[in-house]
Amino acid sequence: MQPERTRLAWRRTTLSCTVVAVLAGKQSIHDGITPVGVLAAALSALVWVGFLVVAHRRLRELDRARPEALGARRALAAVCCVVALAGFGVAVVW
Repeated sequence: MQPERTRLAWRRTTLSCTVVAVLAGKQSIHDGITPVGVLAAALSALVWVGFLVVAHRRLRELDRARPEALGARRALAAVCCVVALAGFGVAVVW
């Protein structure tokens, strides 16, 4: 039961990150396409792809009969991506 809940939590977080990345990218070019807006949209997309890679690897690990714990490097990468996307989300609202 626990691996299924963990899998659902990763998918929910991935969906949330997708929404934030799309809204941040959209808002960054809302007032017209500028170099700063394109850079912000590109950074948002890059961070989103980074989180997708970490999440995909974790989901594949959870498919195993006895999944290993999430490594410190991957956990740090996931946290950095989520914090960066949260910053992009704040920038969209502000």
